[in-house]
Amino acid sequence: MKHFIYIIFGGVLCLTACKKSNIEQTPLEKWTKDVIFDPTDSLGNYAKNFLNDTYVQLPTGFNRIGTTFGSISANDVLDAASDDAISSRNSSNVESFTNGRISSNAPVDDAWAKNYIGIRRVNYFLANIGIVPFKQSMVVEKNYWIAESRFLRAMFYFELFKRYGGVPLLGDRILSLDDDLSLKRNSQDEVAQYILSEIEAVKDKLRPNPIQDADIGRASKAAALALKSRLLLYLASPLYNPGNDPAKWQAAAIAAKDLMSLTSSLGLEASFQSMFLNRKNKEVILAFQRNVGTSVEVDNAPIGYTDAVASNGLTSPTQELVDAFGMKNGKAITDPTSGYNPNNPYLNRDPRFYSTIFHNGMMWVKRAVQTFEGGLDKPGGIVTQTRTGYYMRKFMADFSNATTYSNQTHNPVIFRYAEILLNFAEAQNEFSGPNSEVIKAVEDIRQRAGLVPFALPTGLSKEQMRIVIRNERRVEMAFEEQRFWDIRRWKIAEQVLNGKLHGMKITQITPGVFTYAPFEASTVSFNAAKMYSYPIPYSEITKNTNFTQNTGW
Repeated sequence: MKHFIYIIFGGVLCLTACKKSNIEQTPLEKWTKDVIFDPTDSLGNYAKNFLNDTYVQLPTGFNRIGTTFGSISANDVLDAASDDAISSRNSSNVESFTNGRISSNAPVDDAWAKNYIGIRRVNYFLANIGIVPFKQSMVVEKNYWIAESRFLRAMFYFELFKRYGGVPLLGDRILSLDDDLSLKRNSQDEVAQYILSEIEAVKDKLRPNPIQDADIGRASKAAALALKSRLLLYLASPLYNPGNDPAKWQAAAIAAKDLMSLTSSLGLEASFQSMFLNRKNKEVILAFQRNVGTSVEVDNAPIGYTDAVASNGLTSPTQELVDAFGMKNGKAITDPTSGYNPNNPYLNRDPRFYSTIFHNGMMWVKRAVQTFEGGLDKPGGIVTQTRTGYYMRKFMADFSNATTYSNQTHNPVIFRYAEILLNFAEAQNEFSGPNSEVIKAVEDIRQRAGLVPFALPTGLSKEQMRIVIRNERRVEMAFEEQRFWDIRRWKIAEQVLNGKLHGMKITQITPGVFTYAPFEASTVSFNAAKMYSYPIPYSEITKNTNFTQNTGW
């Protein structure tokens, strides 16, 4: 499916308001410089469309890891390479992250080329936007576009940074074949500081929040502050801060607090589930804009439904993720006073559980999900089906009483306000311990989740609060491409991805009566000596003798 930035006028996607010969029939990537930066286009429509298409290089989320064959999706969510899920398909590409098959010759999440394409597009835009003779009424808009492009470049470098560490910084250069392409890698710290400097340069030049309807999908000041918050949190975390410098935690806390101060236009939505289905809401700071559709349901919902609701069930959440969801009363299932019943394990759980996980007995398209052995959604045999007894439910509308899927807004979230609260809570707790601000940030999220009571136990130590915050982050942000990176920046991947991941074997005794037995669903391994970073693609190493490969690869 072709993805677009949405600029909405009366509900209609509008890419341009003017016409120039038959340019609309030419793909954007084939437009030439004199077309894009037209010296007669006083509205800058073609330059704007070029910038719009640069947004396509942003992270696309959902089922993006793997290969799509024609109209058949064979892709997995990135969380299937964490301890939160496994692919429902045996020997899928995403398993290379957890079985040791990933290599510089076989990158699974190859972001190198994509992000450098984005960087080159930004530099090309910045170098040529001055050609366009904007009329006076368009100057403010032009300046927004320039700031947006620099924000996008900072994002592309962040995507490279968190995978590869130090990478070549190009500045504003547009390299050609005549240039010396034997570039050296800048240091990890130099890349991080470059990103931060770009954020500081453009944050007050971007659109203010709240973003206008016509500009949904564009970067705003809040997006820049969100990127700063995430980057500084990473830099304070054990992977990047082995000496546990408290000043780095303080900087991360301040960055998150700066964004939290924009509360007049940002905040938590009342509904955790519907927040992902509304293109415009106060919680989503930046999302990848897509056409409405049913791809999330078709890719991930249970497999036993047919006709208009036939689905592929590609994602199998683990028992480890299921167990991370506590009870509605806010207590962990390991707490003997929580009310958890292993013989009825899905009763009275954290409401986010029901918005995130399909479990046996949940209503979907007018029947109960059957993930018991031999059930419609776990029939056995060679058909792709859940390997854990669960399917991914998140991001989907409520089709429990429907007979068919209807088109939905499915925009993968890049930044949202709940993450900023969690960023602040984590950083401030590590800097100063669980003060009242830390507690409030976490309790705000628990209250929105519907926990009753939502209040945390009193007297928590820094270490105890760390456990609470990390678990809240896990259940709140499940399948949003956070856990994969969190277990790396916390340096716990070597613990949670070495050994077994589990599922639940469910056996039906009589209709409606089941037994539940955890079982080993997958064996995983993580080589801590090298896997905290990606390998530089082999093709890049062979082309450039100045490149050094990441340790262990």
